[in-house]
Order: sequence, then structure tokens, then C-alpha cells
Amino acid sequence: MPVPGRPGWLPDQSITPELVAPVIAAQFPDLAGLPVTPFAQGWDNAVLAVGERWLLRVIHRTIALPGARRELAVLNEIGPRLSLPVPRPQLVGRPTPDLPWPFWLAERLPGEELAALDQGLSRVQVAAQMGTFLRGLHGPAHAATGIRLGLAVDPIGRGDPRTQSVRAGERITSLRSAGRLPADPAVDAVLADAAELSGPSGAPVLVHGDLHLRHVLVLTEGERSCTVGGVIDWGDTSLAPPAVDLMLAFAAFDGDARAGFVDAYGPISAQTALHARVVALAVSAALAQGAVATDQADLATAALAAITRAAH
Repeated sequence: MPVPGRPGWLPDQSITPELVAPVIAAQFPDLAGLPVTPFAQGWDNAVLAVGERWLLRVIHRTIALPGARRELAVLNEIGPRLSLPVPRPQLVGRPTPDLPWPFWLAERLPGEELAALDQGLSRVQVAAQMGTFLRGLHGPAHAATGIRLGLAVDPIGRGDPRTQSVRAGERITSLRSAGRLPADPAVDAVLADAAELSGPSGAPVLVHGDLHLRHVLVLTEGERSCTVGGVIDWGDTSLAPPAVDLMLAFAAFDGDARAGFVDAYGPISAQTALHARVVALAVSAALAQGAVATDQADLATAALAAITRAAH
């Protein structure tokens, strides 16, 4: 369970190359001897490179255990049927006394995080690809798969716009108090309007669940444009309202790019758009807080920009 007052981005266990290398060598002899190096770290998982081909994903917070099981099941079931690359767990490890939490290896997907993308590059093609991707993911066939797999419905509360308004408001107030985020009437208007929304109507769909700027990989094409290389980190996948994923349309895109996303995805009602905006505010503010606390200046800049983008 979360510890009161403990930042959510701190791991319960440090996952190091020295810890995992002997486990990998014992369980997957073909990989023995390959260098194991830190690759990336999120709130719930650590990722290490094993040689040049493989990435090892292992949770490092107890609270992420249920998500790790959901992620593995969903990626195995629907991964081959999606329009964009997602991680394909190919080597699934057995927990040991030294590494007691779930872990698996997949081949590395190309690209860099959307959060790291040069702001001067056009996002129009990425936006259209993501709109098409989510239109497919949110289809009834995948929802049926999620039901069959026994996925939880909105386990982290992003399907409730009122809850998201409260969470976003607290985080934005903290960022403003720290001098990291200027006052913006548009942000305040989204928070106020979302606080008045009723719960979403309609059946839940299968969602990625945490589709922010770090979880879309992009490939640059020349000096002016980019495409999607993959969609990663499915630890929060569940059944939930579409707005939970549609936050990406507002946090990552604006102008022609956002219009292209909507054209590819299909009509988004005003209520769903408002819900998606407030989820984008809550998630981007949490991302900014974590980046500031861990001295990731570029990520903080991208997350703060996402807050502004989501409100306009």
C-alpha cells in the first residue's frame, strides 16, 4: 500500500544490473554474459537493457503488482492485433528470493519518448497515427477481451472527472506555489467545469490507462516530421471510459495535429473532451512534479507545456 507522505515516484526496491544479471543468466542461458545496463525508470517499473536487442522490465513498487499481471495478459492477447508496435513479452521470468517481483524481456522498440521530441518538429503524423491506434484499441472486440481477462474497471480512478479535478487542482496548486507554473485562467476553467461533470455514460472500453508523453515512442523523419515507433508501459491497462486515453490528444497535440487526431479517431463529445482535458492536467502535473523532484529538467519542461496545451 502507498505510504502517506512518500512520493509516488520512489521505488520500494532498487533494481540494479548487479541484482538482475545473475537471475537473467540462470533463467535464460542464451543471454548469459550480455551486458546489463540501466535504460529507463518510471514510477512503477525499472527497465534495463540486456545486450543491444533486449529490454528487461521489472516492477519496483508493490502497488504495481496487479498492473504487472494485467499488462502481461493484455500485451499477449491483443499486441499482434494493434495498428502500432507495442512490447511483446517473449521471455517471462520466474520470481526468485533476490528478484521476487514479476519481470519479462521484450525486443527493444525504436524511437525516443514523445516527451523528448524537439518542439519544432511537426506532430501531425504522430497525432493521426495515435488517433487511429486508439480508435482500434477502444473497439468492442478488445473490450470483450478485457472482460474475458477479468480486467478491473477504472482501478486508479481516472474515469471519474470530479476526482481528477481534485487531483489536478492539488498538483497544479503545488507547482504554482513552487514557482514552476504560472497562473492560467484556462487551466482554472477546466478544473471548475470538470468538477461539475457527472460520471461518464456508456460501456467502458479497453484502455492503455496511462498514455502520457513518456509512453509514446517517436521516430524522427528528416528535420521536420516524425512517426510513432511504439506505445509502451501498459501497467495501468484496464476497462475505463475512452477519455482516460484521449487525454493524449490534449496533452500532446494542438492546432492541426489535434485536429488530425480527432479526424482519425472519430467524433469526441464535449463532455468526453472536458473529461480528457482534466485527466491530461492531472497526469501531466504529476509527471511535472516527479521530474522537478528528480532534477529531470527537460521532462519537467515538456510536462509543464502539456498542462498549458491541455487547457487551450
